[in-house]
Amino acid sequence: MEKGGEAKIDLKRDGIEDLSGRVHLLPCCIKHDGPTEVSQYFKPKPTGVVGEDGLPLQQSHFRGRLLEGTTLPLPHNYSGFVLGKKNSVESSNSWETSVTFNDITYWNHDSVPSNNDDFSRAFHWIPVAEAGIGIYPNLVECNVCSHYVNVDEVCILENVILCILL
Repeated sequence: MEKGGEAKIDLKRDGIEDLSGRVHLLPCCIKHDGPTEVSQYFKPKPTGVVGEDGLPLQQSHFRGRLLEGTTLPLPHNYSGFVLGKKNSVESSNSWETSVTFNDITYWNHDSVPSNNDDFSRAFHWIPVAEAGIGIYPNLVECNVCSHYVNVDEVCILENVILCILL
């Protein structure tokens, strides 16, 4: 996307599938781009154990490696969206909501999840970002859901954007 180019993002929620409880961040790279029956290979199960930080733990295996994970809710007033390129004649920079989510399960393969993990600590920066909204003029308020979006910095990976929006 060109810097300063116009993009249209449709953040509708009505009739969109909610993937809460099914969004996972794995500690590996999967070199496959296409459909697969994930549920046949990846079967997370609650352990019934609560970690030292009070996080409920889950276990699963991937390619023979034990993974330990926990599900973190997105912070209050935040939502997760997966966006896909919209088939539009008028603009090549049109995006629409594919699915939404309200939590993420992240997995470690060498340690029990804790509040000291990088992923968990990233949520601690949200109040700092919120305090800076008045400083950054490129943040605009979405007229659909009142979230803030930085119009100059959108990360695009193979026609899909994964956003956790303010």
